[in-house]
Amino acid sequence: MTAPSTLETAAAADVPTELTDGYHLVVDALRMNDVDTIYGVVGIPITDLARLAQAQGIRYIGFRHESNAGHAAAIAGYLNKKPGVALTVSAPGFLNGLVALANATTNCFPMVQISGSSERHLVDLKQGDYEEMDQLAAAQPFVKAAYRVSRVEDIGRGIARALRTAISGRPGGVYLDIPAAVLGAILPKAEGDRTLSRLVDPAPRQLPAPEAVDRAIELLASAERPLVVLGKGAAYAQADAKVRQFIESTGIPYVPMSMAKGLLPDDHPQSAATARSLALKKADVVMLIGARLNWLLGHGQTGWNPDAEFVQIDIDPKEMDSNQPIAAPLVGDIESVLDALAERTKPGQITAPSAWREELGARSAQNVAKMAKRLEADPHPMQFMGALKAVRDVVRAHPETYIVNEGANALDIARNVIDMHVPRHRLDSGTWGVMGIGMGYAIAAAVESGAPVVAVEGDSAFGFSGIEIETICRYKLPVVTVIMNNGGVYRGDDTNPYDDAPAPTTLMSAARHDLLIEAFGGKGYRATTPAEVTAALTEALASGGPALIDCVIDPSAGTESGHISHLNPKGITVGNITPATK
Repeated sequence: MTAPSTLETAAAADVPTELTDGYHLVVDALRMNDVDTIYGVVGIPITDLARLAQAQGIRYIGFRHESNAGHAAAIAGYLNKKPGVALTVSAPGFLNGLVALANATTNCFPMVQISGSSERHLVDLKQGDYEEMDQLAAAQPFVKAAYRVSRVEDIGRGIARALRTAISGRPGGVYLDIPAAVLGAILPKAEGDRTLSRLVDPAPRQLPAPEAVDRAIELLASAERPLVVLGKGAAYAQADAKVRQFIESTGIPYVPMSMAKGLLPDDHPQSAATARSLALKKADVVMLIGARLNWLLGHGQTGWNPDAEFVQIDIDPKEMDSNQPIAAPLVGDIESVLDALAERTKPGQITAPSAWREELGARSAQNVAKMAKRLEADPHPMQFMGALKAVRDVVRAHPETYIVNEGANALDIARNVIDMHVPRHRLDSGTWGVMGIGMGYAIAAAVESGAPVVAVEGDSAFGFSGIEIETICRYKLPVVTVIMNNGGVYRGDDTNPYDDAPAPTTLMSAARHDLLIEAFGGKGYRATTPAEVTAALTEALASGGPALIDCVIDPSAGTESGHISHLNPKGITVGNITPATK
């Protein structure tokens, strides 16, 4: 004989039973695990989920496109060292969000994308349901993990599993599929509450083996030209004081990757950022802290000393030997590894010879002097250097400001011009070099911190997410968007010799981006000189509200593909192409 259910028992006794449903269980599970903000785009079947989350005290930030909401959730995860959450509708909305989720996985940002989906029995038989798609199968190749909740009583377990997977080990993007029928399913609240759980130690310390630590110490102690490379993983670890203590106590020069800028101030005497090429070319022992030998570091081959030996700190053992043999792998979380190094290193055992530091210092001084001359120039029309120097000088007075940066030349030049002094305050295109992160990152940085944000955008890059200036204005966020407007992708002076159509890299030269934000109630500025950039940015930051500065740059300014033009394959030159006859 089957035991009566809670609902049947209550009905028999004529006692009212408090009920819950899938929507409430999702929100309750998120709140139980300290999720306080959701980024998303509403629609069938998740609109009421967003309403309920807001009613229960979770901030809901509504975007105009799911990809931008996903990028916001991803960078929130990076900034907070806990999973950011994005919410999307099914099928096309899910796919839009998947771009950001894949980017989060590539960049090792903890993020969970929760998407509603169509009815499983219709999807599996391919009967043509509304927005029919096997979203779980579509997500799996691009994420750290993908899960589906098929029963309402598994919602709590699904949320917990997704959050733990996103943040544990090497962080990444996790997809959680919740069909509409599960969201709408009803059960007694007492039963539902028993299915929820709070995570315990979701990202536990991972200590390195003592013999691995000793091996690394011996190798570093033997170096004549040691070098530390700081990656964004070092910034994510939030072990700032310990990173600084290791570098300063050993005297080893260091090179920061772009999102690691600010872990130590860019003007720190041990920084070799302005002598990077020489440092990589001559270093004999290189310690990678939260950095990977991927394309951004020439795979440890191009531009490097071929005899260099590597010490690598990474939480994922599979990363070791991915491009070069790692002589001293240190598998563990960065803080634990640095603790072990400090504990097992004898005073004065690891040092950087003064000749090596002096050689890098001399090269840095030469390069800084060259850059100063370029920055002092004030040609007309305005160049990237002049506009970005103005941004740099204003932001120096506001060190709490976050810098979001994307584009080709806008990214490359800003990275070299705008110095950072605070960790995790430079957010850019990252490992994939993807365009479209700008407004999502800027919105999340403002929402999560409450601090001012300056988003330095190429005019082409801005187009990927520019409609989110409406979101910035709707939520009255302290975001100033600065557009390097040279009228083109890379540059605006390309021509099409074959017909009247614009060249592939040509954008509208007379575009007035400043008027866009005014349509949504923000403040727009148009700047044609560095002095006008300075005045506009000073006023915009002082206002604390949404603003956009359209910096009119020389159309001939810029380089095809920026600093990575060498990645363009070489085939038949355009000049040798014969136009088609009609």
